[in-house]
Order: sequence, then C-alpha cells, then structure tokens
Amino acid sequence: PARLSIMAALSVTYEIEFAVMRDTINISDSLLSRYISILEAAGYINIRKAFVDKRPKTWLSLTEQGRTAFKAHVQTLQNIVGQKPR
Repeated sequence: PARLSIMAALSVTYEIEFAVMRDTINISDSLLSRYISILEAAGYINIRKAFVDKRPKTWLSLTEQGRTAFKAHVQTLQNIVGQKPR
C-alpha cells in the first residue's frame, strides 16, 4: 500500500520533495527511504539530491517506465473491480 501511495502521488506531479511525500502518505522517514530505494532499483522513480541553504534535500519523480507501470497497475485494478478506464 505505501509503494502504491508513493506511485500515485508522483503520478500527478513532476516532482515531490521527500518531506512532502512523507507527510502526504503519512509514513516514517525510514520506511519512505526503504520504499523509494526499492522503487528506484526497479527503475520506477528518480531520486535527486541537492543542498538548499546548506541543508540536504531529496526530490522524487517518476521515470517513464514507472509512469507506464503505474498506469498498467491502475488499469488492472480497474479491471478487477469491473470499472471501465477513463
């Protein structure tokens, strides 16, 4: 459920900062870090790190592969519950 939430949040935007994602899906930093590492290894998300005002920041975004996989997963779920795609 958390990885699906991450993918869903990223599917509607270009990029999300780590803390915003954490707060959006209500998950701990350590779990979010673990899940984004898994999604990055699968090729579904990009992780970008930089310093802003001397503080490290991390941004997340979907790759094209990730966007395609998420759309396919949503389509499968819609098929399971008998809904037609929009």
